Amino acid sequence: MTYLDKLENKSTYIIREAYSRFKNIALLWSIGKDSTSLLWICRKAFFGNIPFPTIHIDTTFKFKEIYEFRNKYSKDWHLNLIIAKNNEALKNSMSPANEKFECCNNLKTEALKIALKEFNFKALLLAIRRDEHGIRAKERYFSPRSADFTWDYQNQPIEPWEIYKYKLPDEQHFRIHPMLHWTELDIWKYIQRERIPTVSLYFSKNRKRYRSIGCEPCCEPVSSKAGTIKKIIKELETTSISERSGRAQDKENAYTMQKLRSLGYM
Repeated sequence: MTYLDKLENKSTYIIREAYSRFKNIALLWSIGKDSTSLLWICRKAFFGNIPFPTIHIDTTFKFKEIYEFRNKYSKDWHLNLIIAKNNEALKNSMSPANEKFECCNNLKTEALKIALKEFNFKALLLAIRRDEHGIRAKERYFSPRSADFTWDYQNQPIEPWEIYKYKLPDEQHFRIHPMLHWTELDIWKYIQRERIPTVSLYFSKNRKRYRSIGCEPCCEPVSSKAGTIKKIIKELETTSISERSGRAQDKENAYTMQKLRSLGYM
């Protein structure tokens, strides 16, 4: 068994464990490399057909390449796709032109709250990794959220010997993180091995590429000559640049991500 096999097997176990514990579960798909890799593992875990819905939180400000990828592969992979929006905030002109914290909270967190209330989901699968951001390193595989969506990062459940807490009051829900133990480099090696389709923004064009993608006004490319997965892997083995260095909300304030996640952000 290879190193990637071990990573995949642990994620598959967590996915199946979550599905067996919760009757109403969904997968959050941002269309980025991590969530697409998680979606791929979910498809393998259930022999090609994911038996629960996939949610895309649509701020309406994503790159056109993200929408094109979503529309193509949601059909090709026969996904039960839910597109969640905070229409009231959009109607009131909420956009990245506003303060970034306010925009993320309204167009992402509040949109997710709306979807959870509408469909009564009790658990959500997300593709966050501990190495991606300091605040995410505090997460657990099974992470409870309160009735008002808040995350008590100072009081997380222990997980000895892969025994996961899964019982909560009805008004609460769980975030399930099957890829916490992966790194950015692991993701790209897995994409290479599995030949997973990936949004073209990750590959160098005019010596620039994106390492993290989301809303177009909030993302900046990094200097790079890596136009293939093989070259991306080689680049990551030597780079000292942070993966999320091109994300606007991370640059505004050292505590912005922690504040957002404590309120229910992904």
